[in-house]
Amino acid sequence: MGLVSRMLGSISNDMAIDLGTAHTLVCVHGRGVVLNEPSVVAIEKHSNKILAVGSEAKRMVGRTPGNILAIRPMKEGVIADFEMAERMLRYFITKVHNRRALVRPRIIIGVPSRITQVEQRAVKESAELAGAREVYLVEEAMAAAIGAGLPITEPSGNMVIDIGGGTTDIAIIALGGIVYSVSVKIAGDQIDSSIMSYLKRAHGLLIGEPMAERVKMEIGSVAPLPESAQMMVKGRDLITGIPRSIALEDGEIREVLQESMTPIVTAIRTALENTPPELAGDIVDRGIVLTGGGALLRGVGAWLRDETGLPIVPVDDPLTSVVMGVGKMLEEMALLQSIASMPANNP
Repeated sequence: MGLVSRMLGSISNDMAIDLGTAHTLVCVHGRGVVLNEPSVVAIEKHSNKILAVGSEAKRMVGRTPGNILAIRPMKEGVIADFEMAERMLRYFITKVHNRRALVRPRIIIGVPSRITQVEQRAVKESAELAGAREVYLVEEAMAAAIGAGLPITEPSGNMVIDIGGGTTDIAIIALGGIVYSVSVKIAGDQIDSSIMSYLKRAHGLLIGEPMAERVKMEIGSVAPLPESAQMMVKGRDLITGIPRSIALEDGEIREVLQESMTPIVTAIRTALENTPPELAGDIVDRGIVLTGGGALLRGVGAWLRDETGLPIVPVDDPLTSVVMGVGKMLEEMALLQSIASMPANNP
């Protein structure tokens, strides 16, 4: 490679972003995934000054004194706090490029299916204020399919389920387009909330989001485990107000998780009912590709297979499927132009 080519490669600053409710991932052209951090901003309440972003800010959730707020700018896959989303994006972009004087990159962002035009505009404007030269939005389900290596431009049908932090996106894809898509607001965050509600109702124990997430990750499963598991859960007694611990079994939590995820099964069935018969036949043969952070929940593939009667195909790295798919579009602008839902800077 010549010196000029190397220099051009080194200054390439186009970025692909999976702007998730729970985590934000960034892929830079020619460098792969360069950032994977929680979508959290910690600010000083009175001065509105940012104290921490990402992993450091997440450690403050549920532990902040009165003068510090830990904010999650994204809710259910869309921007809930416009100012904080813009500041978080600016921080991540600057961190990735490791310099203060920011060159203005072209940015492609994965967004949930069926987000409204107002929500699309909020994402686009946040990225532009954070320093983007151009912004393209791509549906997460399509990006996940590309990231998972599916032959999306062929006439055969492919079905993708992307279980994220705020939404689960389900899409039927053929000939480079989305034949049918649906986004349900049941995903990692709602599962955590269900665990919190269950412990409050069944055990009179108040726990925070970090503990609920630990329960989900340590003993959570949607299908029975080979060996039963339990963990000690710490929280505050609702009656006495005193901290206490309980031993929680995986079987108890399994019922909570199955009940929480039932709307996903309903949405899958609805998607299949709205799929042309020829494409439905392809999906029976090929199976459903499962991706997103929720794909890491133990037993979710087996449970979905039993509930739908269709084979479930896991991907190698479900957490990065969306950002890798968006990243591939950085290299193939023709593909991007054909499937981007809303190119930036429209006249």
